[in-house]
Amino acid sequence: MEIRQLYAEEFEASLSLSEYAFKYKITGEDRAEAKQNFKPEILWGAFEDGVLGAQLTLLPLQVYIQGKAQSMGGIAGVSTWPENRRQGLVSKLLSHTLQTMNESGQSLSFLHPFLIPFYRKFGWEVYCEYKKYSIPVDKFPRKTEVQGSVKRDSAGLETLEGVYSLFAAQYNGTLRRDQEWWKSRVLDEETHHCVFYSELGEPEGYVLYKIINNELVIDEFIYLSELARRGLWTFLSNHDSMITGASLKRVPSDDILPYLLPDPRISQENFPYFMARIVNARTFVENFTFRSRNSLESRTLYIEDLQAPWNNGLWQWSVTEDGTAALNRLDGEKSTADLSCTIGTFTVLLLGYKRPGELARYGQLIANPAELNWLEEIIPQGKTALFDFF
Repeated sequence: MEIRQLYAEEFEASLSLSEYAFKYKITGEDRAEAKQNFKPEILWGAFEDGVLGAQLTLLPLQVYIQGKAQSMGGIAGVSTWPENRRQGLVSKLLSHTLQTMNESGQSLSFLHPFLIPFYRKFGWEVYCEYKKYSIPVDKFPRKTEVQGSVKRDSAGLETLEGVYSLFAAQYNGTLRRDQEWWKSRVLDEETHHCVFYSELGEPEGYVLYKIINNELVIDEFIYLSELARRGLWTFLSNHDSMITGASLKRVPSDDILPYLLPDPRISQENFPYFMARIVNARTFVENFTFRSRNSLESRTLYIEDLQAPWNNGLWQWSVTEDGTAALNRLDGEKSTADLSCTIGTFTVLLLGYKRPGELARYGQLIANPAELNWLEEIIPQGKTALFDFF
């Protein structure tokens, strides 16, 4: 078996596999456009006797971690022919891709799982979730008079991007979007937008929405101030003669909109969303800012990562007075470590999706009370979200 990037002339083989695996068909002008936009350099395939048996896309992306952009390898389009399944092709592809990301300096990787247990075996773990609301128009937030204005379908991309980046940087794991991403993945001809401007003319929030079957379908509701939130909801409420209600998608899990409604009894759903894994533990830890300490402190940490041997094993984890940290390789067994966990648990721990105490309570993190308190003290509170899909 050979694992390599695809060639330009393998467009048809790649598309045919995707069409079969994901049950769709591209024809005519759309197929010609897809061929023109084909990027073989981001596609990796497993070949047997020169025939493509499995493939995935590796997207070079960036995500916000602690307010700063970090390189991330986004895995998408994992597919294989049914006659090639359960033969280890995808497993070998994922292992190879981990090595590729590590060599490229991508310390994180995200993917949207078709089956969560499958990807957990390879070290990915659920790192965020989102809410979905369905709100009848008679339960919308009350209209209020606010100082500022809302303008519809008139803002430039740079305005939306400026507000989005400030909002997204408050979370761990949100995507840093470039213009191509905005144009190809976020906006389309059917999407309306409205922007809230303060009295000084500063954009402080926006909504991306469509009107479908007498309903406001809200793709993104982004705001930097309570004034902007109220102003945008007043604008949406002014559609009350046109609609029966609104649905909000991919709402961050820390959102408290129902509590703020006159009647909070609305339909609410919660969905586990993307999975993440740290590709290189040492690089990630040394780029992370921990809570400051009174003195240099260290613990021994055992990371279980059978898919990435450069992570697997015993480490000396040191945190300095200013919150910088280092991981240094040690010789030793798991039984000698102060702390131990899988790479998936380590990922959600540092991203802030779960706290040390709850992970230890359910056996995901092994630590005695003193070491657990140390973790609670050094790891800052964080919150995770993702507003995109790939």
